[in-house]
Amino acid sequence: MGGIEFLKGHGTQNDFVLLPDASGMLDLTPERVAALCDRQRGLGADGVLRVVRSAALGLPSAGEWFMDYRNADGSVAEMCGNGVRVFARFLVEAGLEPGPEFVVGSRSGDRPVRVHPDRSVTVQMGPARITGTSVTIVGGQELSGVAVDVGNPHLVSTIDDDVATLDLREQPRFDTDFFPDGVNLEFVNVLGERALRMRVHERGVGETRACGTGTVAAVAAVLHLGGTDTGSSTVDVPGGRLTVTVERETSSLTGPAVFVARGELDESWWSALS
Repeated sequence: MGGIEFLKGHGTQNDFVLLPDASGMLDLTPERVAALCDRQRGLGADGVLRVVRSAALGLPSAGEWFMDYRNADGSVAEMCGNGVRVFARFLVEAGLEPGPEFVVGSRSGDRPVRVHPDRSVTVQMGPARITGTSVTIVGGQELSGVAVDVGNPHLVSTIDDDVATLDLREQPRFDTDFFPDGVNLEFVNVLGERALRMRVHERGVGETRACGTGTVAAVAAVLHLGGTDTGSSTVDVPGGRLTVTVERETSSLTGPAVFVARGELDESWWSALS
């Protein structure tokens, strides 16, 4: 065979192609990422996770391994809460980390993780910071929202109507002056004191079945609207359930990490992409 190794996995059905590349030798162009993630001409995924040593990229990190995450359109992203769980499980099962606790490097900074015996993973996500308010327009309806920075930008809108009724097939409009680099958009129903339901339209991807950083942003925003900055909640997304705890200077996310396939990419297919 001798092709390029890959694994396919997901966290609450937010799915990824994982590429082991310890020395950082793969030329991971936007075109190749987009082709890999295309559900007709590639493997299909919401993003690509490259497993590379921090030292190979010359990046400062307390973790040996860096999660080089790319969105489905090929753009570089700061962080992915669902992806880092899949990434962490791979490191343990591949024998690259003795586990169960270690640090993963990311463009949003180091993320301490713990891989549990049932292969669920808890990620310390860092602070969730409220940065203001803005609006988004979905299907002609203007929705106000709370802006939250979880290492990447989010706008969280709580609504009374069932989030299942929203049409997210097209890109919702948002204030590009407030979010010049784009934004992840979360739409939330508050089900109870510690229970939320959420859908998400991710920057560079479209609607996905889950968004890890988005669930943290959603819980932080709902707590903020309730006049506090600490608390825990479950968050039901189309792909399953996640548990989030938000504190004043940090937050954590717990959920599943699943592998469904592994194999090799055809080298001629890879080489034909620039």
